[in-house]
Formats: sequence, structure tokens, C-alpha cells
Amino acid sequence: MKQKILIGAILLFSLYFLGYIWLRQSHSEIWEKDGKTYVIFPANKILYYFFRPLSFIDNKFTGIDFHIGQHI
Repeated sequence: MKQKILIGAILLFSLYFLGYIWLRQSHSEIWEKDGKTYVIFPANKILYYFFRPLSFIDNKFTGIDFHIGQHI
């Protein structure tokens, strides 16, 4: 029973992580004003808050920044 729970938790975390990687790769852009790469979250704040923990870890290791919506 514990092994099934562990496998399920690993599977869920893997899907969460892969979902963030997909979002990061498909929604990143380099802003011309500062030359930095940003992950641009859609206007849907649910995605922003759902992936926020991984965004902070990603920023810590890679320096990539993130925010909701396009640059103005």
C-alpha cells in the first residue's frame, strides 16, 4: 500500500514538473529593454499560483524571471 502511494506521489510530482517545463519552454521570451529571459504566465492567475513554487526554484538556479501577462 505504501509503495502505491509513493509511486502515485512520484507520478503526480513528475506531471507537475513536466507541466512547468512545458509552460516555461512555450511561454518564455527575452525582453528587449533589459535582455533578460522571462516566463510569461497567461492572464490566468490559477496557473501562476499553481506553478509559483517551481518558478522560485527555477529563478534561484537559472536566473530566469517570471510574471503574469505581456511586457508593456
